[in-house]
Amino acid sequence: MAKAIWNDVILADSQQCEIVEGNYYFPPDSINTEYFKESSTRTNCFWKGEATYYTIEVNGQENKDAAWYYPTPKEKAQNIKNYVAFWKGIKVEKSS
Repeated sequence: MAKAIWNDVILADSQQCEIVEGNYYFPPDSINTEYFKESSTRTNCFWKGEATYYTIEVNGQENKDAAWYYPTPKEKAQNIKNYVAFWKGIKVEKSS
């Protein structure tokens, strides 16, 4: 079980996370989409493919490009297709 929290708001909550390179990737259906805005930012990973970013907005505060996902990952990263990971001060709490 893991939760992603920022500004005292739960952004994602799941028992089905995938852990890749130390990052918790949350399934798309575990995301509270009201806090997510599509960003135009894109980056590339040599083995996962192109990442697309979200800006997180909670109570009028914005955290630019604080979440990312792979809409069309390469073959070895298919297990995280559309799963969302976090950084930039977003806390991921793990529990058993």
